[in-house]
Amino acid sequence: MPNLEWSDLDRRAVDVVRTLAMDAVEKAGSGHPGTAMSLAPAAYLLFQKVLRHDPTDAAWTGRDRFVLSAGHSSLTLYIQLYLSGYGLTLDDLKSLRQWNSLTPGHPEHGHTLGVETTTGPLGQGLGNAVGMAMAARRERGLFDPDAEQGASPFDHRIWAIASDGDIEEGISHEVSAIAGHQKLGNLNVIYDDNHISIEDDTSIALSEDVAKRYEAYGWHVVTVDWTASGEYSENVEELYAAYRAAIEETGRPTLIRLRTIIGWPAPHKQNTGKIHGSALGADEVAATKEVLGLDPAKSFDVPEEVLAHARKVTERGRALHAEWEKGYESWRDADPERAALFDRISARKLPAGWEEALPSYEAGKSVATRKASGQVLTALAPVLPELWGGSADLAESNNTTMEGEPSFIPEEHQTKAFPGSRYGRTLHFGIREHGMGSILNGIALHNGTRPYGGTFLVFSDYMRPSVRLAALMKLPVTYVWTHDSIGLGEDGPTHQPVEHLWALRAIPGLDVVRPADANETAAAWKAILEHTDRPAGLALTRQNLPVYEGTADPDKIAKGGYVLQEASTGQPAVVIIGTGSEVELAVGARELLEEQGIPTRVVSMPCVEWFQEQDDAYKQSVLPPSVRARVAVEAGIALGWRQFVGEEGEIVSLEHFGASAPYKTLYEQFGLTAERVAAAAKASLAKTGADKGQTTGN
Repeated sequence: MPNLEWSDLDRRAVDVVRTLAMDAVEKAGSGHPGTAMSLAPAAYLLFQKVLRHDPTDAAWTGRDRFVLSAGHSSLTLYIQLYLSGYGLTLDDLKSLRQWNSLTPGHPEHGHTLGVETTTGPLGQGLGNAVGMAMAARRERGLFDPDAEQGASPFDHRIWAIASDGDIEEGISHEVSAIAGHQKLGNLNVIYDDNHISIEDDTSIALSEDVAKRYEAYGWHVVTVDWTASGEYSENVEELYAAYRAAIEETGRPTLIRLRTIIGWPAPHKQNTGKIHGSALGADEVAATKEVLGLDPAKSFDVPEEVLAHARKVTERGRALHAEWEKGYESWRDADPERAALFDRISARKLPAGWEEALPSYEAGKSVATRKASGQVLTALAPVLPELWGGSADLAESNNTTMEGEPSFIPEEHQTKAFPGSRYGRTLHFGIREHGMGSILNGIALHNGTRPYGGTFLVFSDYMRPSVRLAALMKLPVTYVWTHDSIGLGEDGPTHQPVEHLWALRAIPGLDVVRPADANETAAAWKAILEHTDRPAGLALTRQNLPVYEGTADPDKIAKGGYVLQEASTGQPAVVIIGTGSEVELAVGARELLEEQGIPTRVVSMPCVEWFQEQDDAYKQSVLPPSVRARVAVEAGIALGWRQFVGEEGEIVSLEHFGASAPYKTLYEQFGLTAERVAAAAKASLAKTGADKGQTTGN
């Protein structure tokens, strides 16, 4: 990094940032001005002098990534995007938090150019940044593993700004511990230590030494305290030196603890909770502008010379980009095979014929779907190098380890059971589901690799906020959720999901896939990997399930619901819908009903979301409107199945928690049996008037 040049125009630009933050929140009537005001020097310094970015090409592969984990302070990012020339205008800043604006209350990925991830729930951005840093290392290993440190076109840094709130959220512990363990030297976090949150002074709830905490994680910690002298002094040169120290540290992630005074220099509201999350008020805005030597009568005032000076960052960015391009083209010329791989993965295109590697299973076999999923992953490893992932310490239970693939881990941390290297493939999140979820999002955001992460379905609750954000951002993240019902048996109700399937189906944009057998599992993986615009969760069994005839057609499974077994007459009197392990119950019930002369169709519905995407004609071909007698069976709550069975249909479900016992005993004791499903079918027939009974002979 060159020596710092900090001119009067730079100082004026920082004051413009403060006034824009005040004016935007004042006009909106709500927002978070204080942090944007006090972080103005730090953010401006980063974007103008340090961050490797090109405002004319926001998607430049070689750029540094910036994550505003403190998403409530969205103006910290929006104003820098405006000053740097990313396309935001003053009118956009004036439209903060308004309908259809480019400046929503919290930054949204895919909505505003230059926003790398959707932040808002505190701590999530920090996890995303860790994921991006991990992805950068994995991608370097795929595309340019032999280059010296700093010499590869795939060497760049991840920068993040975190607040006291981010640090307090439990997810920050999970992801920060992983970052330290992984020795992510490409990760730099600026911690805005301003001691203020909505409930005012953070000492009411926070007393830990955050710097020591991060040192304990194995981070490189640099402290910059602008209050140290007793007088508040924004020492930009000291902060620049901290940025430089972070860049020079390549063996550990860096935390820059920056002590600021929130809302500086507002004369009456600085250093208070009031300035954290609400407008200053006209009088305080005017008074603050007077302190800055600016005209209090002017609003959204950006002097032309200040804007022109700030926009010069585009020249710096274009020069950095051009220099990078030379190394990038040399790399492409020297290694066309890896260059082709980079192009394909970056575009999220699958290689021709990749699906031929998928395993298939003979009807009549008995295989747990979690085991089948593991076999799919191992089979795909050679043909899809972009696919990588692991588990929250449940690899053997989730079957998430591709056989023979090294772990993604610094060499000094590899174990006998899991040998690996920094460029490995198998991820180990430890017992950290929440952190795993946000890291997977960061990996998916970084470029084009396809991450997956596993845990028990019941613990999807621990990662739900991250899953929701993956759906919001339309990220192709895959969750391997095993032990999907009371079928896990003896572990008991703490580990048996009951409400989880429909709770997850309630998340817009998330595909919940519960395959009935091993072939449906392979087909489900195919369909999931062919989607690039949404996350998916695989709900898989611990127990073995029979492999059926008719489940090996991936096109049928991709429709979400299909006719697995037709009624003997071709004209069903009743339709039974099953998912996952309960398809076996549906098949068993059909046998009983057919023996009694009741033509019965079995529909396997591995994915409600995929089925609902089909056109009406297809859905009617599977669930004929004329057949009103229907049953849905699933080892979970009934919520949601009524839409498929109608008012005259029946639902065989589980409306209470499970118990500890062998799984066959549980199914029997809780009435999840073929006999009960058959009885439910008769009850539905009776509701439709189709079951007339028989004469008694009297």
